[in-house]
Amino acid sequence: MKHLTDLLDLAKQGAPQRLVVIAAEDDDVLKAVIEATAQGIIQPILVGRSDEISELLTGLEADPSDYTIISADSLEQAAIAGLELFKNGQADFIMKGLIDTSVLLKNVLNKEYGLRQGGLLSHVMVYEYERYHKLLGMSDGGMNIAPDRSQKKQIIDNAIRVFESLGYEEIKIGVLTAKEKPTDKMPATIDAEALSQMTWPEGVTVAGPIALDLCLDKEAAKIKRFDSPVAGEADLLIVPTIEVGNALGKSITYIGGGESAGIIMGAKVPIVLVSRADTAETKLYSIALGKMISQYNEEESQ
Repeated sequence: MKHLTDLLDLAKQGAPQRLVVIAAEDDDVLKAVIEATAQGIIQPILVGRSDEISELLTGLEADPSDYTIISADSLEQAAIAGLELFKNGQADFIMKGLIDTSVLLKNVLNKEYGLRQGGLLSHVMVYEYERYHKLLGMSDGGMNIAPDRSQKKQIIDNAIRVFESLGYEEIKIGVLTAKEKPTDKMPATIDAEALSQMTWPEGVTVAGPIALDLCLDKEAAKIKRFDSPVAGEADLLIVPTIEVGNALGKSITYIGGGESAGIIMGAKVPIVLVSRADTAETKLYSIALGKMISQYNEEESQ
């Protein structure tokens, strides 16, 4: 897949999924929701301050009566009201609005709503930028600060599921480090080597330790004599710490002019989680990504 518009086109296929937007009183979130609804990707349920949501919808030339709006006076109430829908089988996936991430995830992990699966929650980004020839995934630059080896394994598992939902039969993964030779002086290289030697699902190739240039540039790999199917063809980068992921992701966006979609994996349903600074377009792509994962989960359970 080369472009995020390809993801958008893919998400238009199949029945719309029911998206709960928690604390939906946000202009860019609603722009994305309106567009995703118009394209048949979602059936939205908007939870939050109903008067404010209706006012914003009207300002965006949408009719509030066309939308299901559930009133909630506080962020905590919005989270509870939204997650109750999953408990009752009335929703398929979640989007974060103006609610704090910590408040949302605290409630997602509450066993009462049945969304907790016992594994690790992790953030997966998918980027499009001009200098790379296809979409590029990255994890985890948004949630886990300094994951250990076991947690990195779960981060990879979560990210694999994202790409499987997009129809990838081969997934090439680079476990990023600063050099290619394992050394005790750089514990991330030891983890990367161990991860590369684990058994992965058919079609998944994991390389590590491997530096960023080798993941993205075949010529660099040739010069350094690094022979791997991942060299210059990475679909997914696994970062060693949140700082690396945060800096790399923002570099792609703000220096490289890239576009992105983001999702939290590891719960029973995907959670669309984007920055308040993200554009309505980024939010739309993220909704499309969440729809594909939700649809994939549904198909698997049948």
